[in-house]
Amino acid sequence: MQQDTTATDSAVFAGGCFWCLDAVFRNLQGVKDVVSGYSNGTVKNPTYKEVCTGRTGHAEVVKVLYNPALTSYADLLEIFWRIHDPTQLNRQGEDVGTQYRSGIYFMNDSQRVQAEASRNALQEAGVYDGQIVTEIVALERFYPAEEYHQDYFRQNPSNPYCQYVVGEKVNKFKKLFREKLREQPLMKPAAE
Repeated sequence: MQQDTTATDSAVFAGGCFWCLDAVFRNLQGVKDVVSGYSNGTVKNPTYKEVCTGRTGHAEVVKVLYNPALTSYADLLEIFWRIHDPTQLNRQGEDVGTQYRSGIYFMNDSQRVQAEASRNALQEAGVYDGQIVTEIVALERFYPAEEYHQDYFRQNPSNPYCQYVVGEKVNKFKKLFREKLREQPLMKPAAE
């Protein structure tokens, strides 16, 4: 049976700065697009400056559009858990604030069940020293971030944060998931 290369599903994750997750998922086979943005929260169409105050309730997230015939939601979850620390409440490393929380924002019951099962299995297995604090809640709203945040790592290779923080996560992903790498990282289409 031939695989459907046109099918698209989507998933939304928060794991600290969205530049990190964006860069990682762009290297995964089967990913068609990654959009950095803001989820849930109380302000419509928030700006980065507003979200950074920590007062809007949004999380920095990525929306991953992927072909389920080439990669699965379970694959995305496995990568998500391995490339950030889900035991840090409202932070990842030096990025501190509620906007940097760990979260999985499900779009249907199947995603909720899979996300909860994967979290529970990791907690029961004692994979992490601490309690997993990742929120698993329904995606209420998603707002794309400003254009300059999209595909940030590739567009800003000399940025020190990209070199040391984002680059480290990308390298970790490449080492742990060699068999799932795409030949070339997915690039944001050129502006028209």
